[in-house]
Amino acid sequence: MKNRIKVLRAEHNMTQAQLADVVEVSRQTINAIEKGKFDPSLPLAFRISRLFKMSIEEIFEAE
Repeated sequence: MKNRIKVLRAEHNMTQAQLADVVEVSRQTINAIEKGKFDPSLPLAFRISRLFKMSIEEIFEAE
């Protein structure tokens, strides 16, 4: 699944570790999501979308 997490993190001056702490997952999970190796669960996608104040559809795109 394509996503804009890396770009959004950069815009908010966040590291993978900082984002992981806020959404309560490991840094490795964030890394895997950014690289498209792992699709987030729906609850995780909602936490990320709330954090960045965007809809899930604005952040994640099915390939």
